[in-house]
Amino acid sequence: MDAPELDRGIDPELLAQAERLGMSVAGMSETQLRLHLQKVDPAGGEARARRWAEENAEAIAEHNERIARRGLISDHFRRW
Repeated sequence: MDAPELDRGIDPELLAQAERLGMSVAGMSETQLRLHLQKVDPAGGEARARRWAEENAEAIAEHNERIARRGLISDHFRRW
């Protein structure tokens, strides 16, 4: 099986991080790889999370504004 077959479905950024660290990802799911990388390279995960937040800041702000205006879908279930 060639490398692309092994890596199908795994976030390319995670694969690049693993490659930089010289890790083999054969047989790993994305979740397993993500958990392992958090242990061996926590700074890489923090940088990825920071980039994600920056890239999605506009959508997050819009979502928060909508919730502030309309409330949560589940608000009617609250008893407090």
